[in-house]
Amino acid sequence: MTVRRPHPIEVRSYEILRSRVDLSPMPPLWRAVTERVIHASADLEYAVDIQTREEHLARGLDALRAGAPIVADVGMVAAGITAREPVCHVNDPAAARMARAAGITRSAAAVRLSYAEVGPGAVWVVGCAPTALFEIINRRVTPALVIGMPVGFVGAAESKEALRASGLPQLSNVSEKGGSAVAAAAANALLYYEGDRA
Repeated sequence: MTVRRPHPIEVRSYEILRSRVDLSPMPPLWRAVTERVIHASADLEYAVDIQTREEHLARGLDALRAGAPIVADVGMVAAGITAREPVCHVNDPAAARMARAAGITRSAAAVRLSYAEVGPGAVWVVGCAPTALFEIINRRVTPALVIGMPVGFVGAAESKEALRASGLPQLSNVSEKGGSAVAAAAANALLYYEGDRA
């Protein structure tokens, strides 16, 4: 396994972050994810906004270490996940055709295409489309983990609430904020994690 060497700017960013908020009481994976999300967003409110369970993150970490596929809802999330090539079908012409035929969004159609490709046990990362998150829940995709952090005033908070209520292993946040960068950062935190799981 190659040891990751963070850039000095990243190292300094984490020093500043840790001087402003003490996340040391958090379990190790939850802390790693929260710190990377705060690092990516410069938003300290994520310290209390992120909702998960350590065993959910451990399940996702184990799956990633075993080579489970990662599915991203949009290209910006896929582009932000730097350690692996995610599956992302949102720009697939088949997703556009399916969306028109089924009367659903392209993001929801992409979930259907992605699930047909990867099957159960994937790590799903949603940073843009609440409809993708609802589709993941409704499709019963049997994920290793769902990182659900879509952003927006229409459906974002509601989709994350539905994810938390679904019983699926998940990481989400309560507020309307989120987005591609923070969802990708949460995934990267697990991909970069070098310690033992909790």
